[in-house]
Amino acid sequence: MRRKFITFLILLATLAGIAGFYYWQKNLYSKEVLKLEILAPEEVEIAEDFEYIVKYKNNGQVRLEEPKLVFEYPEHSIVEGGVLRKEIPLEDIYPGEERTYPFKARLLGKEGQAFQAKAILSYQPKNLKARYESTTTFTTLIKSVPLNFEFDLPSKIESGKEFKFRLNYFSNIDYPLSGLRCKIEYPPGFEFIESAPPSLEKIEWEVPPLNKAEGGRIEIVGRLRGEIGEQKIFQAELGTWQEGEFILFKKAVKGVEIIKPALYITQQINGNPEYIANPGDSLHYEIFFKNIGEETLIDLSLVTTLTGDAFDLETLKAPDGEYEPGDNSILWEWRKAGDLQFLNVQEEGKVEFWVKLKEDWEIPSSEGKEVIKNKIYLSQVKEEFTNKVNSKLVISQKGYFEDEVFGNSGPIPPKAGETTTYTIMWQVKNYYNDVENVKVKATLPKNVKLTGKIFPEEETEKFTFDSQSGEIVWNVGELKVAQGILSPVSNITFQVALTPDSAQTGKGAEIIGQAKTEGEDSWTKETLREVASNINTTLPDDPTVTEEMGRVQ
Repeated sequence: MRRKFITFLILLATLAGIAGFYYWQKNLYSKEVLKLEILAPEEVEIAEDFEYIVKYKNNGQVRLEEPKLVFEYPEHSIVEGGVLRKEIPLEDIYPGEERTYPFKARLLGKEGQAFQAKAILSYQPKNLKARYESTTTFTTLIKSVPLNFEFDLPSKIESGKEFKFRLNYFSNIDYPLSGLRCKIEYPPGFEFIESAPPSLEKIEWEVPPLNKAEGGRIEIVGRLRGEIGEQKIFQAELGTWQEGEFILFKKAVKGVEIIKPALYITQQINGNPEYIANPGDSLHYEIFFKNIGEETLIDLSLVTTLTGDAFDLETLKAPDGEYEPGDNSILWEWRKAGDLQFLNVQEEGKVEFWVKLKEDWEIPSSEGKEVIKNKIYLSQVKEEFTNKVNSKLVISQKGYFEDEVFGNSGPIPPKAGETTTYTIMWQVKNYYNDVENVKVKATLPKNVKLTGKIFPEEETEKFTFDSQSGEIVWNVGELKVAQGILSPVSNITFQVALTPDSAQTGKGAEIIGQAKTEGEDSWTKETLREVASNINTTLPDDPTVTEEMGRVQ
């Protein structure tokens, strides 16, 4: 029994020795001899270009072999290649040797947000099989985000009243920001109507790339309902999506109070609250105001301001209103407009004025959504009314004997029983909005036929003719804003042949009837129509043919 116990002690001592040997070998080298640190700014601006410097030094007595450096950028970093984890094999590190390795970066986030970078250096000391690693981290704060992002929103809003507000943004960052998104959180009771630019699911917008000193706005129209005195909070965020996560740059918060309205303002143009105007229209504006408060209103004044190049302000007429010729604002004071002097509870009053729209005005943009606007200011109430304006189609129909397109033949003046050919040219111009499904139609008299010559040839596919009725149809298709004004005009030229009869002797014979064009305005959804005069053999557009030369012989 004693022998077994002694054997057990010897075995235990042997195992302890082996374990001690391995423990001694493992700790023969201390990883503290490798000094590893990250040098970088403690604070940076958003998207500022800076460097992390990884610095390491071998403070030991042996060479460190097969070293490998792993650097992990903070999340939301902008780095070359887009990879946030870099693995870099290094050369052996000799005793006393010190080296650095740079890593360029930019950080994206909100003001005050902390970002941690991490460095790991693994290696194998000479004559040892074990690998060691040292780890260090460094934290950098975003000290500022030079982005302006704020609500342009009234502090008081009437319940249920349509209103417009904006989100304005401006960048003063030295780095171009792309992939930006704006998100908004509405308070309970808000009804979204529309926005410019269009939204994604009514709560998110794509923001175009922003360079330094560039900005823009998002305009939203809606209604807000709530109890009188209730506070409502609007919140919005500006940032970007990255790998399914929204990175916030700036947040805007604005509170509004629901107030009780005292005045209700409505408007009609030519008896219609939703009037769609046409170039050249005469407009009769009627502005109605009703006291829906709890107290009588006295000694009021009302101002309306017209906005839009379409107004011909020289034609403005406003009974009881004051304005300067050519001015775009009209003032009604209670001394002249009786309805403004005393307005009892639930009582309604009215002012009115007349103005014409120009036939032509400068085309504001290629967007193709022409409107006229007027703002109304009455007491503490402000309203803005917007009315759509139709585009304008212009059809030109001209006839020639002398031309360089086809070359015509036959007697001039035309003779009864003999055939003379003529060239007809159509041109269609469009002004203010895109117009779809544009067609031009005209009818040929019975003694006029098509020769089959059409220019340009590609328009042949859009050109049809009914031999029974004599109707020609040119299917123009879509006309963009200012097509024919600021861009090439849509046109077609074709040849016809006239054989006048004896009943037409001594007068001009009709070659083609009126040219009628129509199309659907893409903005107003109304049908536009225009007519060009018929053409006879006197050819008023051909300088080589006199009226006498156009009479049938």
